[in-house]
Amino acid sequence: MIRVGIVGATGYSGVELIRLLAGHSDVQVAHLYSSSSEGEALANVFPHLHAHPLPPLAKIDAEQMAADNDVIFLATPAGVSTELSPALLENGTKVIDLSGDFRLKNGEDYRSWYKRQPAEAPWLEKAVYGLSEWHAEEIAKADLIANPGCYPTAALLGLLPLAQSGWVNPKSWIVDAKSGVSGAGRGVSLGVHYSELNESIHAYKVGAHQHTPEIEQELSKQTGLQQLIQFTPHLVPMTRGILVTAYGTLESAVSPSQVQELYESVYADKPYVRVRAQGSHPRTKEVYGSNFCDIALHVDERTGRVIVLAVIDNVVKGAAGQAIQNMNLMFGLKETAGLSLVPLFP
Repeated sequence: MIRVGIVGATGYSGVELIRLLAGHSDVQVAHLYSSSSEGEALANVFPHLHAHPLPPLAKIDAEQMAADNDVIFLATPAGVSTELSPALLENGTKVIDLSGDFRLKNGEDYRSWYKRQPAEAPWLEKAVYGLSEWHAEEIAKADLIANPGCYPTAALLGLLPLAQSGWVNPKSWIVDAKSGVSGAGRGVSLGVHYSELNESIHAYKVGAHQHTPEIEQELSKQTGLQQLIQFTPHLVPMTRGILVTAYGTLESAVSPSQVQELYESVYADKPYVRVRAQGSHPRTKEVYGSNFCDIALHVDERTGRVIVLAVIDNVVKGAAGQAIQNMNLMFGLKETAGLSLVPLFP
C-alpha cells in the first residue's frame, strides 16, 4: 500500500483527494495535515465524512511527514509549497504540488505574476509539469510534480494538438474561460458571496491572470515556437466546472474533418480525454464529478478560425483527479486506478 499524506485537507482540493482516494485499492490515506486544526477530526469540518475512517489532522513537521508517507499531496495556497517541498524531498518522500509554486520554470515570471518569492532555481528545474496526457514518461521518473492549474488543464488539452500542427498562427490564440466558484477555494470573501455572485457572470483579472504564463510556457515548450494567448477568465454562479472556448487564426486551409482526425489520433490512447463528435457542444454537466476532459472542434471557414471547446470538472481533472493520475504514473500503477468514475448526472 502506498502511504499518502495530504496537506491542506480542509480545502476543496484536499477533501476531493480524500473522496477519490477512498476508492483506490493501492492507497492508504495515512496522514492528514492542517496548519490551523491540529488534532481535530476532519469530519468536524466536513460532516459528510463522519462515518469514513480517517486519521485526525496532524501538525506540519517536514521530517516526520517524510518518514510517515511515501507521497505527499500539497493542496495549499501559493507560497507554502516553496517552503515545505524541499525539506520533504530531501527526506525521501515524493511530492505532488497542487499550488502554482513550481509550474513556472522562470522564477522571475513567478515573482511577476504571483507577487511572491519564487522557489530556488534547482527545485524549479527538478519539478515535472504534471499534464498527465503529455508528460507521462517524465512523470513516471519524477519525485516532484507541479500539478497544472485548472484553467491551463482545460486550455492546454484543447490547444496542444493544434499548436503542434502548425496550422494556427502561434500569436493568435484567444482563450475565453468560465469557471464555477469552487475554483476560488473555500475562503470567504465578497467576490464569492452568494448575493453578489448569484444570477450574474463577470470577468476578472483581465490580462493579468497568473495562469496565462503557464499556458504560454507549455504551448511554447511543446512547439518550439513562442506562443501568445489572450486569456480572460470569468466566474459563473455554479459550484464546479470549467468551459474553455478558444480561438485561433488558421494559416492553412484545413477542413473540419482534418482537425477532428488530428485530435482523435492524438488522444486515441488517453483514457481521460474524450474527443466528441464533430460539431458537438460539450457541457460542464457532462463531466461533473469525473476526471474527463471533453473536447469538441469547429472550423469557421468564413472567418478562417478554428474554435476549440473543452470542459472539465475543475476540482477533479483540474486538481485532485489529475494529481491522483500523476501519482499512479509515478508509482507504476494503472493510470486509471481510483479514477474510473462515471460523471454525475443530472
